[in-house]
Amino acid sequence: MPPSPGPLAGLTVLELTSTFLGPYCAVLMAQMGARVVKVEPPSGDIIRGVGDERGSGLGPAFLTFNRGKESVVLDLTTPAGREALDLLVDEADVVLHNMRPRAAARLGIDAGTVLARNPRVVHCAAVGYGSAGPYRDEPAYDDVVQGVSGLAAVQGGAGEPQYVRTQVVDKTVGVMALAAVLAALHERSVSGRGQAVEVPMFESMAGFLLMEQQGGRVYAGRTGGTGYARTASPYRRPHRTADGVVAMLLYTDAHWREFFRLVDRPDLADDPELTTIRGRTRRIDELYRLVDDELARRPTAHWLSTLRDRHIPAMPVNTVEDLFDDEHLAAVGFFEEVEHPTEGTLVHARLPWTFGRSGAPSLPGAPALGQHTEATLRRLGLDDDAVRAAGTARPVTGERPAPG
Repeated sequence: MPPSPGPLAGLTVLELTSTFLGPYCAVLMAQMGARVVKVEPPSGDIIRGVGDERGSGLGPAFLTFNRGKESVVLDLTTPAGREALDLLVDEADVVLHNMRPRAAARLGIDAGTVLARNPRVVHCAAVGYGSAGPYRDEPAYDDVVQGVSGLAAVQGGAGEPQYVRTQVVDKTVGVMALAAVLAALHERSVSGRGQAVEVPMFESMAGFLLMEQQGGRVYAGRTGGTGYARTASPYRRPHRTADGVVAMLLYTDAHWREFFRLVDRPDLADDPELTTIRGRTRRIDELYRLVDDELARRPTAHWLSTLRDRHIPAMPVNTVEDLFDDEHLAAVGFFEEVEHPTEGTLVHARLPWTFGRSGAPSLPGAPALGQHTEATLRRLGLDDDAVRAAGTARPVTGERPAPG
């Protein structure tokens, strides 16, 4: 589908976030057509320097999480910076921040202050822990929340707890924040009023994990019995073939029946216990060991063809590098090239979902630090002295610590 304004065209998002969670939520809104004004301190978002070998303040992570945004530098510790922020709040539909409650209040971006100035704004605080609980002032990063939410323990299985090797909390909660913001915008279309939305990382990931991991604890008064047997098996993993690796899932009765026939195990196909999901769950380790043994006998191409012929879900296991050559992603136009004024030709993933009528815009590259400060503040009526006092970008060295 050709580029278009997108379903969120006409919305203005004021983003006061850094690292990954908030920027991911905001870039998804930009990809759907919203105007996103990213307010940065004079030193810039901390991830500007991550992987930035040239010292331009435009490292790979910043380029992907912040494309299509406007960068406005404000020093919110000064009265002039706060006054400029107030003017941006006046024209915003959404204010998004990821600060702890005390820091947000100190800088005047807490919900009470923002909504008092603009009652129609949706104020979204993406925080580590809910403000009603004892952890509310604790710092939170992806790794920490993977630990406290139970995710690292589940990932480690019976062994040592392990972190998922991507920013899974930041990106998952970023999408949850997006859902919460869109819900509040819908409610505003009915009531005419904005509201405060709080999206805590800990509670979001605890709820995310417990959907299937709660197990027997769904029944009040019981203890133990948590977990989901199929995902807990140490044999649940991509399967080695004679020359590679395959990701497959035998899930339904029909899948298992077809697989038993395929590997010439009529005894298992006729075993009454294995005709039900309950019976297979009791013997899941045994069954996964069987799958391991059988798939190791033949090459990947054989298994992909044979399993697909029997409508058993199976795909090759890609590396991240493989994604750039994947035939399906190429066919759907998943990647696009964007010319950046200082970084050259960049490759970005498009918005992964499509809209049949409203489409989505093709975004420009991520902004330089403070690239839009002067134009934005002048448009809001500030003169030269006020623009300077509000906070201008300092030189970016790229020498910043890595986040979290």
